[in-house]
Amino acid sequence: MTAVRIALQVVLVIASLFQVLLILLHKGKGGGLSDMFGGGVSSSLGGSSVAERNLDRFTITIALVWITAVVGLGLIERFTR
Repeated sequence: MTAVRIALQVVLVIASLFQVLLILLHKGKGGGLSDMFGGGVSSSLGGSSVAERNLDRFTITIALVWITAVVGLGLIERFTR
């Protein structure tokens, strides 16, 4: 079980870092702290582009990988004692 645990921990760290990067790539929706610092100046052209939809899908996929790694590590911890 040690190899599986280490593999899941590596997947968790990589997915966490990649998730942060993907979230930072998203366009701000406005109305939050970004407006206070001048981020609300840009205008939306209505609807989201194909790139934004693909970024959303990729972000959700990485989030599911992250959740699966967390649940897997939890199950390993629970049943190896």
